[in-house]
Amino acid sequence: MEVAILVLTFIILLGLGVPIAWSIGMSSILTMLVSIPAIPAFTTVAHRMATGLDSFSLLAIPFFILAGQIMNRGGIAKRLIGFAKTLVGSLPGGLAHVNIIAAMMFGAIAGSAVAAASAIGSFMTDEMEKEGYSKEFAAAVNITSSTTGMVIPPSNILIVYSLASGGVSIAALFIAGYIPGILTGLLLMTVAAFWAKKRGFKVGRRSTLKEVWSTFWSAFPSLLLLVVVIGGIVAGIFTATEASAVAVLYCLILTYVYKEVSWKELPDIFLASVETTAIVMLLIGTSMSMSWIMAYENIPQNITDFLLSISDSKLVILLIINLTLLFVGVFMDMTPAVLIFTPIFLPVVTSLGMDPTHFGIVMVLNLTIGLCTPPVGSVLFVGVGVAGTTIQKVIRPLMPLFIAMLVALILVTYIPQLSLWLPSLFGL
Repeated sequence: MEVAILVLTFIILLGLGVPIAWSIGMSSILTMLVSIPAIPAFTTVAHRMATGLDSFSLLAIPFFILAGQIMNRGGIAKRLIGFAKTLVGSLPGGLAHVNIIAAMMFGAIAGSAVAAASAIGSFMTDEMEKEGYSKEFAAAVNITSSTTGMVIPPSNILIVYSLASGGVSIAALFIAGYIPGILTGLLLMTVAAFWAKKRGFKVGRRSTLKEVWSTFWSAFPSLLLLVVVIGGIVAGIFTATEASAVAVLYCLILTYVYKEVSWKELPDIFLASVETTAIVMLLIGTSMSMSWIMAYENIPQNITDFLLSISDSKLVILLIINLTLLFVGVFMDMTPAVLIFTPIFLPVVTSLGMDPTHFGIVMVLNLTIGLCTPPVGSVLFVGVGVAGTTIQKVIRPLMPLFIAMLVALILVTYIPQLSLWLPSLFGL
């Protein structure tokens, strides 16, 4: 009875256009009202929201958001684009490769797919159009490649998964994301090269070693952030939360060096970071209350028993979970999806012998695909808006790239070492 109320009220509220955080919170309260009086119901949900946010590791999220906001306005995107252009600009589909590599680097540094789509797309769309690429293809490349930064560390969503999973090592998750993220980028580049060759797009000139060195040196301070943050975590110099504060300090120093952001702009940057943080934290709080209610109603255990009754094959169960998450990602934002479905599916996969770190990467990689699909796909809407085109026109060039992302998901799902080799190498 309670399960049906939880699911139905949540779906109805979403269908009515109620924001997802409010939908989660209201459906949680309505579910509690069925079994207990009003005051204890409201108190329980409020308490679970508060305790859900009472986590030291969550402090990393506002700091990484602030670091991303500073970098988004700090001239980093154009330096990364310049460096990528000297590396791959002369290959077939050169500017598409530039877009992909720059989005991968910027997305990883900023920790935001939306920021990458906005910063890289606003520059690269015009450049690609000048070289004969269609606006729609440029938008499709930008949209799909921007999501790779959610897997390549530092990634806020991996921190959220660590919380939802009950304490999987953030350092291990960060290191595990490199190969899957880069693999996705390489598959996108393969599709882009094939498309460019088929359409006969122009190939850029080969850069000299001097040009490569010059652009690398210009982008080096930005790229060094990844070394400082990830290297510091792996070396045990600081935790992921402390690393996020170091990232903010480093970015502030970088803005002084680049002179792209004035001190007068900092209050606006701080305000934008606070607004984003408030949205994320409200989502986390309400999602944690819903997760507690599902655990109280024994939903995860029931789903585990149900899935294992269908098949005891790891391949089949992972296929079912992936298909479910793909469907969920179409309609739900990543943060609540991770918080709600991690407690449901993690017991299933661990009972089959799957490593929680591996599952975290699979889950996040899966849900990034939803960022490229309507009706909730935030990166899709940003990419289309930046390019000045429509979703209907972007769908056709988007489909081959979408398939490349699915191939990456299949490979990462069924080849655990793609996620686990690097963490094992570092003893994580």
